Amino acid sequence: MDSSESAAGKQRKSAKRPPSEDAGAAEERLKQKKHSALCATLGGEDASVRLLEELVFGAEERLSERLAQQDSSVLLEDDDTHSVGSEDCGSERPAVRSAVWEDEDDELDEEVDMTHRFRRDFKKSEAENKMTKPRLQQRLKEQFQKAMGGTPSWAEVTAKRSQKKEPETEDEDESEELLRRTGNFIGSSDSLPKGIIKIKKCLNANSECPGGDQLSSVQFHPSAQIVMTAGLDHSVSLFQVDGKSNPKIQTIHLENYPVNKASFSADGEHIVATGMRNKLFYIYDMMEGKVIPVLSVRGLNEQRVSDFQVSPDGKYLLLSGSSGYLHLMTTKTREVIRSMKMNGSVCAAAFTSDSSKIFANSQEGEVFIWDVQSSKCLKKFADDGCIRGTSLALSRDGLYLACGSQSGVVNIYSQKDCLHTLEPRPLKAVMNLVTAATSLCFNSTSEILSIGSRADDEANRLVHLPSFTVFSNFPQFQKKTIFRTRCLDFSPQSGFYTVANNKGHALLFR
Repeated sequence: MDSSESAAGKQRKSAKRPPSEDAGAAEERLKQKKHSALCATLGGEDASVRLLEELVFGAEERLSERLAQQDSSVLLEDDDTHSVGSEDCGSERPAVRSAVWEDEDDELDEEVDMTHRFRRDFKKSEAENKMTKPRLQQRLKEQFQKAMGGTPSWAEVTAKRSQKKEPETEDEDESEELLRRTGNFIGSSDSLPKGIIKIKKCLNANSECPGGDQLSSVQFHPSAQIVMTAGLDHSVSLFQVDGKSNPKIQTIHLENYPVNKASFSADGEHIVATGMRNKLFYIYDMMEGKVIPVLSVRGLNEQRVSDFQVSPDGKYLLLSGSSGYLHLMTTKTREVIRSMKMNGSVCAAAFTSDSSKIFANSQEGEVFIWDVQSSKCLKKFADDGCIRGTSLALSRDGLYLACGSQSGVVNIYSQKDCLHTLEPRPLKAVMNLVTAATSLCFNSTSEILSIGSRADDEANRLVHLPSFTVFSNFPQFQKKTIFRTRCLDFSPQSGFYTVANNKGHALLFR
């Protein structure tokens, strides 16, 4: 009996469990219905309320499906809003977030006081009492390049990189553009336009020791930043050229010997000086500091030697004698090895750049071309329209020949035409002087021809090549500055131009 009752009780318990589970599910559904009815009464079914409901009360599968659908709809809505915004805004840029804190002083260029004793040397005029920091930095770069003799290789690499990153901007200050480097200012005709030349007057080259009388010679050293002056005050002086102070290096006094012409040797180690009274001339050895008088030259039958030319290879001195004679003297043995005779009197002569030929101009207006090795006259032609010749100059690149005349006309020829044409015609006749053209000089790149006259004040002009036009802004000063030109020269890299005048000053231009 007992066993049968216990078995019947277990069956009743097991039969009662399913109805209890069904009752729990029914209660949950009832709660959901009540909650949905409550949401409906509050104003509708909120999506967030539904998600919370399903999260609390189950239905994970429906939840995941609805989340996926909602994400896709949100992405589509974002795309639509972006497209609409782009159509509405057009080319408007997105708003830039402003900084939390800004200093108004950062936008202002701070100016530096240039009257301070440490910064006075960087001033280029008395009006520069204030200078911005970028301008002062540029000025310091110029001073460094000047001290280095040009831009160092490592600085050029840096400059090239910066040029690739940022475009070049034009400098407002013309003088700073000119003095940006101390190397070759005149690189090509593109960098030297005709019409107006960028030039600036500097302190006189011999300001520390002006000549006591008129200067007869001025010349730049072929390789160093040195200029030499010589004159009728019996002295030859050397100065270092920097454009600011131009300190004196040395002065050589030649007793009772007014110097008619002085010139550096081709290697720059010697100075040759001739006088006006006899055939005695001096050679100054710059390396040893000795003055060597040359009392006589073997094979030279002249009473006086006043003018000469140094060959570019340094092997010869061409001595101008009387009665149309030209004497070729070797610098090694100091003896005359050849002599050449031309019609009339010699007024000027010059070597070609390779030292193989000699061009000579006579006072009768004829130009002779000589071969150095054979001493033969290769060509002779009349200078067009010249009645009396006064000067002659050859360009270093072998392109041009310039011949000056007593009337002030300067004819510019092609050297090639002079050698191969029977009667060469001038490329241009420069008629900007009204007195005798006594001084002619080409710059190193043959883009400027300087002409001057010792017969009139301010008679000095710069001719642009190959346009053969005169620069209109030189000379242009309120008062007389150049006075009478005795001699002129360009520096080896054409950075400086100097004029020796009758006042004993060597004017310096940059």
